[in-house]
Amino acid sequence: MKKTIIAGLLAAAANFANAGTVLVVLSDQDQLNLKDGKIMQTGFFINELMQPVQTFIQAGHTVVFTTPSGKAPTADQKSNDVNYFGGDEKARQESLALLASLKLTSKSGSPAISFAQVKKIGYDKFDGVFVPGGHVPMQDLLKDKQLGQLLTNFHENGKVTGFTCHGTIAMVSAIPDARGFVTALESGKQPAAPANWIYKGYKVTAFTNEEEEQSKGFLNGGHMKLFPQDGLVAAGASFVEGKPWSENVVEDREVISGQNPQSAKAVAVAMLKRLK
Repeated sequence: MKKTIIAGLLAAAANFANAGTVLVVLSDQDQLNLKDGKIMQTGFFINELMQPVQTFIQAGHTVVFTTPSGKAPTADQKSNDVNYFGGDEKARQESLALLASLKLTSKSGSPAISFAQVKKIGYDKFDGVFVPGGHVPMQDLLKDKQLGQLLTNFHENGKVTGFTCHGTIAMVSAIPDARGFVTALESGKQPAAPANWIYKGYKVTAFTNEEEEQSKGFLNGGHMKLFPQDGLVAAGASFVEGKPWSENVVEDREVISGQNPQSAKAVAVAMLKRLK
């Protein structure tokens, strides 16, 4: 079934003279392991995914969803809040309607395919990649070897690569020993910045430490093992911190990153300027 879905998606892209195909990367987890054995139920932030997806589709681009195993991703229900849509109830409803029509979170009918399937299709079939936030990328994407390979290919070919909020931590997956590096950071150690990280010295942004502190109520008394800002700085990125809860988009070479939920749509708009 998923082969049929992908064939249809890629065929649809061919119908637009200047259309591209955007690969949207999501976690297939629904919780984040915190310190002291605590667990937080989470998933992708609805506006951070759907506002960019809507932007890509309206511009005529095809969107393909992928998760590590091909399992359907989970929405963080705490993000189903009009405040994350700038107080625009119409925008919230449009995002929810599009999400429902795509059946993305359906356990049996989701169009999401695995990272292995993406590699089999061929990275060259995709013109851009986008990773939204929500806390869940901190659970798996930051240390996924297959994602690191995908991002490395996009980097080597100069293809536009977008991230928003906690999604920016996915850049760490391109470290050759990402799992070991992340494990050290989460245990409180300070490993040396890897000399061969493809994004070393890149200017990027992500959900900031200050924003993490201001939103710690999300964790229900728990504490994260690692903040994205700290992880990116430790890896060797040049972190650009904007005003909390305000739009902040940073562009450096092929990478476009947004700081928070308020930056999601602006990242997509910036990506559109570079997509074929």
